[in-house]
Amino acid sequence: MRLQLREQQAAAGDIVLLYGDESEALTHPYLARAWARLAQGSVQQSWMEWQDEGKTGADLRVPAPGQAKKVAMLGSLNHVTRELIVQTSPTKRSSDFVAHLKQIDALYGPMPGRVSKPVVLVEDNGPIHLSKLSRAALAARAHWLTVEWLPKYTPELNDIEIVWHDLKAHHLAHQTFTGVTELDEAIHKAVEDLNRERMVDPLAKPRMSA
Repeated sequence: MRLQLREQQAAAGDIVLLYGDESEALTHPYLARAWARLAQGSVQQSWMEWQDEGKTGADLRVPAPGQAKKVAMLGSLNHVTRELIVQTSPTKRSSDFVAHLKQIDALYGPMPGRVSKPVVLVEDNGPIHLSKLSRAALAARAHWLTVEWLPKYTPELNDIEIVWHDLKAHHLAHQTFTGVTELDEAIHKAVEDLNRERMVDPLAKPRMSA
């Protein structure tokens, strides 16, 4: 009920509502539902449709040499505009969370000559959010940023979860990256592409994938 109230306040323009969370991406490919060339012909057709017809298609094969490496993603999603902001890092530590808070500062914090609204940040009770460093950083912003803490084990209440899935399944899927630098660049490009889609169609729904 508290989140519903916050969302109503955001829709009315009284506050900025951000859903925050962390995720990660791998240099090895994230495999999602895809179109693949079939063994029995050159026509491309979704695997689900081909299976429904009782036929057999070719397995999707993506090279994944070596050991997978990961890049951490610390992000916040604007509930109204659906804009995603992401801080990438080799780690998911309190210092990385504070670095992400600085991104929020730049976009939504009080600045001379800019009219700002109160910001409400929805977060879970993860250790990096509750550390002394993070608590101090949040306290320093308490005059304009309020945290709504989610109950434990309730990812379904966090708006950003489905956007993480969309980012991986439709912008980073079926690709193998040579290293974390290439992956990091791909993540930021994927976020730009995702946000550009929202600018073209603000009412676009996040895509689902098997």
